[in-house]
Amino acid sequence: MTQSEIPSQSLAETGRGVQSPRPLTRSKSNPIKFVRSLLRLLKGRPQVPSSLAHHALLDVIMKRRSVRSFSEREIPDDVFAAILEAGRLAPSTVNLQSWSFAAFTAETWRATFERPLPFQGRRAIIVMGDTYRDRLVLDAFPQSPLIEYTIAVVNASLAAMNMNLAAEALGVSSVMLSETGRTGVLDARYLKQVLCLPDGVFPLLTIVFGYPRGSYPPLPPKLPLDQICFAQHYREPDRSVMEDWLAQMKAGYKASHLRSSFEAQLRLYESKIGRAESDLQAMVFRGERKER
Repeated sequence: MTQSEIPSQSLAETGRGVQSPRPLTRSKSNPIKFVRSLLRLLKGRPQVPSSLAHHALLDVIMKRRSVRSFSEREIPDDVFAAILEAGRLAPSTVNLQSWSFAAFTAETWRATFERPLPFQGRRAIIVMGDTYRDRLVLDAFPQSPLIEYTIAVVNASLAAMNMNLAAEALGVSSVMLSETGRTGVLDARYLKQVLCLPDGVFPLLTIVFGYPRGSYPPLPPKLPLDQICFAQHYREPDRSVMEDWLAQMKAGYKASHLRSSFEAQLRLYESKIGRAESDLQAMVFRGERKER
């Protein structure tokens, strides 16, 4: 879709406000709807212009998937070093590089956390926002802790994606986790204690790496470009498109997690979010409160 094809209809132009969301309750099983949604999910493909169909970097980006089953093949040290270097060289606001990485092998992960890496991964990197290190020499945002935190999250996320794509380019698959196995922001307090993190350093996610066992999973349901991209003014989302996306999410989750459901996973997140919110606030803003 070109710039001229992006719909410019805005909330102001439609005269309608944002519709309130419907509660996400467990719906009755509908086998026909489930199959239809699953088929639509399986038909999803990246939309790349034919003139760029064989571009090497685009191929890496478009073919990347979150893999949750890894083989026992080890990742060589030089390959893992290159993945970390991709993170180190990521762009960041004012070149603050407000991130830290905790790197693990399967063995050091087990020794640290007393359990195996999720999905039989062979290496892992815990990606953290880090406002502590820069403050040793530069207090860039003394009166703006929320801006400082947000910039650190943005910077660390860019580094995480750099490492993710570097791994993919080197034939190594990965999955980025925020909860599974107490690996991310929803278990920030636990990770702070285990990793001895100072205030201002906060875990965001863990990238688990390995060589895939079996074929790659299908593309998860992605919203069409006209639902996420607009020109000039925000465009009101299409509820029917969003409902179709949610139906595909539920169908895909059920197909890959036969004993669980999308709703059950959300309830798990909800059970941890309150505690994670208070823990994260203490980790991020405690230093500012002490100074004041």
